[in-house]
Amino acid sequence: MSLLTLRDLTCLRGSGPGAFRLEIPALSLNGGEAVAITGPSGCGKSTLLDLLGLVLRPQAGEGGFRFDGQDVASLWRRGKSDILAAMRASRIGYVLQTGGLLPFLSVRGNIALSRKLLGLPEDGLTEALVTALKLEPLLNKLPRALSIGERQRVAIARALAHRPTLLLADEPTSSLDPANADTVMTLLLQLVTKMGVSAMVVSHDWALMERYGLRRIEAELAGGVTRFRS
Repeated sequence: MSLLTLRDLTCLRGSGPGAFRLEIPALSLNGGEAVAITGPSGCGKSTLLDLLGLVLRPQAGEGGFRFDGQDVASLWRRGKSDILAAMRASRIGYVLQTGGLLPFLSVRGNIALSRKLLGLPEDGLTEALVTALKLEPLLNKLPRALSIGERQRVAIARALAHRPTLLLADEPTSSLDPANADTVMTLLLQLVTKMGVSAMVVSHDWALMERYGLRRIEAELAGGVTRFRS
């Protein structure tokens, strides 16, 4: 069953000589599926994640975009920013390249943040994520006291703590050495599978993604236009 479908959608980012255009003839993601998004640097992979994460508006009046039973294209056209914001907060988890942790919160506070903002009661998931990602010794530390690999593990826990339906991961292992990259990716995909979460993982390392058997969505860049096909 499709969680996410995009068809004949376009998106513009930037202006002047550095502007580029994304074209998505067809892209889909099934519930519980994890896919890899690959392509050269600067082709718009992160922009695609912003679009999928309901941060970036597609071109008005063009194409189709459905996510978790909602007509996202229609919500954008009708200016329903409140509904989009609520969907983004409750249904989407995000892992950035360098973790994106709040520097003034401890590891415990960062992981609990999404649940706290959504007013979710404790249900045991936070503790399970902490255990799975081996974060127990780090809970009272601030992000500056963590290694890059530790920050990424905390970011994964934070992104999954509110039980999203979609996880977006933007180059989550790009700053890690090969051994740590493999460890972090293994943990991420194990948790995604266990929780039944759908995931889109941006990566330059197709060899790493291929080892995990992920379906590939590749960017084709030509003449300032990037096309993503699933």
